[in-house]
Amino acid sequence: MNKIEVEKIIKPLAASDGAGVKLKRSIGTHLIDYHDPFLMLDEFGSENKDDYIGGFPAHPHRGIETVTYMLNGEFEHEDSTGAKGVMSPGDVQWMKTGSGVIHSEMPAMTDGKLHGFQLWLNMPAKYKMNKPEYIYIDAKKMQIYKDNEKKINVIAGKYRDAEGPVKGHNVEPVYLDIDIEKDKEFNFNLPSTHNSLIYLIEGEIKVGDKNHDEVKDSTLIILTRGEKLKVSSLSKAKFLLISGKPIGEPIARGGPFVMNTKAEVLQAVQDYHNGTFVK
Repeated sequence: MNKIEVEKIIKPLAASDGAGVKLKRSIGTHLIDYHDPFLMLDEFGSENKDDYIGGFPAHPHRGIETVTYMLNGEFEHEDSTGAKGVMSPGDVQWMKTGSGVIHSEMPAMTDGKLHGFQLWLNMPAKYKMNKPEYIYIDAKKMQIYKDNEKKINVIAGKYRDAEGPVKGHNVEPVYLDIDIEKDKEFNFNLPSTHNSLIYLIEGEIKVGDKNHDEVKDSTLIILTRGEKLKVSSLSKAKFLLISGKPIGEPIARGGPFVMNTKAEVLQAVQDYHNGTFVK
């Protein structure tokens, strides 16, 4: 089996989105525009309410999937399909925006720590105009693997007997949240067809067998293609492992719209402005 090593290490850039929510953006910048099928990865988090209180007021999306994963704090979600609810720590909202959704995500808190992630996945052309749909994963129902060395929340994919609820997906995603004790190893087999990444949240790790630059806290690690992944913890650490099969289609971006051609993006903008966006 081919061993997976580090291809590139990227420190996220400070950014803001919505109504001034401060975040760290690691995919969707000049350092790495996208890593097919992943279009954007943001880490949002602060103990200062001024950094998040504005939230993400109503805004549209078309042609992508957004995966929001809450670690701390609460977000209230509402959208044009009539869906609404409050996301609590450990919850995941996997939204397939398809032909179009107008939604808002606002903090359901006025103080305390907010911390979480939003990942954008591309959708194949044949699905981009499908009816929007949701997979909502309640933290209490998420399958978790645990032993003396590590704890793994399985959002998508499978680790040992723990399996994520996202099944039958076109990019065959893997999304694991891993907590590992110091001086331990996490070993995992990935499909050689997939593009994969690790997002280190805290602590220090070494990936693979080859030497690489120091990797500590809030760092994106793009992995080489292969099957056998080994992560060694140099300290107690927490990281996300995310992997998916590339779609391999042209990408045309226009803010919250990601289509295959510029004309399709312009159509999305026109639909939004003339009130025919939500199908």
